[in-house]
Amino acid sequence: MSTHVQKPGWFTVNVFNRTVAWLTRRGISIWGSRVLAVRGRKSGSWRTTPVNLLTVDGRQYLVAPRGHVQWTHNMRAAGGGELRLGRNVDTFTATEVADDDKPPLLRAYLKRWKAEVGAFFKGVGPDSSDEELRRIAPDHPVFEITYTDTTSADASKDSSAKDPGATHLKN
Repeated sequence: MSTHVQKPGWFTVNVFNRTVAWLTRRGISIWGSRVLAVRGRKSGSWRTTPVNLLTVDGRQYLVAPRGHVQWTHNMRAAGGGELRLGRNVDTFTATEVADDDKPPLLRAYLKRWKAEVGAFFKGVGPDSSDEELRRIAPDHPVFEITYTDTTSADASKDSSAKDPGATHLKN
C-alpha cells in the first residue's frame, strides 16, 4: 500500500476547510461538500473534515485527493461513518475501491474538482489515459459508501437524491 500524503498548508486548514465546514454545517453544500465524521481508530472520538461527495452512475464515493490521510486510516478501521449537511445526518458503511477500478472514478473526481485538488494528482487530469490514472491510483484511496440510516430535520427530504455536487458518468 502507498503511504502518499500531502499535508494541507496553513491557509487550507485555518481558512478554506473551516469556511467550507462552517457553511456545510449550516446546510449550504459547496459543489457537493459534506462534513465527514468518522470515529478515531485510537481514541474512538468523532473526527470531522469537509469532503467532496462524488456520485457516479447512482453510486456515491469519497476520494482522498491528499492521499492516505487520517480520515482514510480511520475509515478503514471504522468501516463507515456519517456524512453531514446541515441537520441531515446520513450514516453509511464504506468499502474501499480496488486500484484497478479507480480510473473512471478519479477521472470523474478530477473533472468536477480539478481546480480545487488538481495539484495533488502529479500532473494527471481528467483527460489523462487510464494507464496514467492507474499509475496514481494507489496514492488516492477511494471508498464507495452505502447508506444505512438517514436522520434529518425533514424526514421527507432525500439529501442524496438532489445532490448539487453529483457527477454522472456513463461508461
